[in-house]
Amino acid sequence: MKKHFLVFGIVAILFSACNNKSTSTENSTATSEKMAHPKAPKAEGSPRILFIGNSHTEFFVSAPILFGEICKANSRPMNIDQLVTMGVSIDKIYDDHKTEAEQNFAKADKDGNYYDYVVLQESTPVALAELDKYQANVKMITDKIRKNSPDAAFYIYEGMSPLPITDSEYKDYFDEIRKNAIAVLETTKNSGLLRVGDAVNDAYNGKNDYKYLVGNKDNLRFGENTLHLLNDGGFMQAVLLYATIFDKKPSIPKELTLSTGTGDNDDMKKQEVSKAISNVKALEEIAFSNR
Repeated sequence: MKKHFLVFGIVAILFSACNNKSTSTENSTATSEKMAHPKAPKAEGSPRILFIGNSHTEFFVSAPILFGEICKANSRPMNIDQLVTMGVSIDKIYDDHKTEAEQNFAKADKDGNYYDYVVLQESTPVALAELDKYQANVKMITDKIRKNSPDAAFYIYEGMSPLPITDSEYKDYFDEIRKNAIAVLETTKNSGLLRVGDAVNDAYNGKNDYKYLVGNKDNLRFGENTLHLLNDGGFMQAVLLYATIFDKKPSIPKELTLSTGTGDNDDMKKQEVSKAISNVKALEEIAFSNR
């Protein structure tokens, strides 16, 4: 597993820029605790989900792998595809996987939709400070996918504040990235919000008695310039996606594929959830409350 950390040194400049470009969504119906959910098509056989994202989708832990394992444990088999490239925006991810993407986007199922669910995770700099590009990237990729998956349910990945919770500007960045995700949601047909940022924020703030500090180390995210989800955060993210799509708590399998650590020689492997996750119940409750 590569552990090269992505540079986020321009974040202060980006925040200044996004203050000038973004518009208020304070009166938006999407800002309420209960988000509207998209309607997925009725699938013949196992439905199919596509993850499009970067290192927040897969780095120390893998959202596609964990979600697939949780679905399997709950007798909800799911076909899983992914287009993932570290450190870039949706348009660059598409360019990087163009041949594979176009081949998959051209496929059709008997039920009329090759993809039933799509999770779109934009890069943090774009999601934070380039709303026009964010909206354009989502429109570009959804238009391509809808050619053979016209009824697919899209989930806009709500990013996390790029700053540590201990930083005085953590909440400012959290509010801005959330506002932009909601703006994209409101211009994307049949879409919902995957509230990763909200769930991470709740965990940091001790909801359900969760304690993110373990041995004086952040147990949710790790990094210097870019904070990536660790086992606790990745587990919560996968449970959140399951709860968001199916509107119910999953049964948690005894083992999941989780990270062995943060070093260059560490990787992902099957581990006992009760040992690899610090507080399974609290994280499950936080995830469910953000569905």
